[in-house]
Amino acid sequence: MLERPTAPLANVRRPFPRISYTEAVERLQKAGHPVKWGDDFGGDEETVLANQFDRPVVIHRYPARSKAFYFKRDAQNPELALGIDVLAPEGYGEIIGGGQREDDLAALEQRIDEFHLPREAFGWYLDLRRYGSVPHSGFGMGIERTVAWVCGLHHVRETIPFARMMERITP
Repeated sequence: MLERPTAPLANVRRPFPRISYTEAVERLQKAGHPVKWGDDFGGDEETVLANQFDRPVVIHRYPARSKAFYFKRDAQNPELALGIDVLAPEGYGEIIGGGQREDDLAALEQRIDEFHLPREAFGWYLDLRRYGSVPHSGFGMGIERTVAWVCGLHHVRETIPFARMMERITP
């Protein structure tokens, strides 16, 4: 029905491999990629990492400066953010991104200043912490990328009913 080999999908079982961002950088360097600690991963790097595993791989603890201001920092190493990306095998890239959110108002205000963001644009967000918050996390799944991977499609545009293209920006 999928019109693709299903053997790779049979490998999708728990537990998913988990590697730190630091280990991911080491793996990329060993594979000959000129990446250094602190660099963001692009499609090429994600493909190299994902191809080292037979199922989705979780990469955690990215550099805090490469993540949004609202990511909680690792208490043991504040240079790291408590965030994850899940990479699909077979070169499909990131299918899930997530992390723990900062729940401390003072820390959020400090980060907004560190990132040189206008406080007035985030007043509503700061109010969420000002009037009570709890530790919380979340994630977002790229449904189109996940469908592309499961179905073995060549491009994510094949999963979008009304994809924007050079010749069409509206349905």
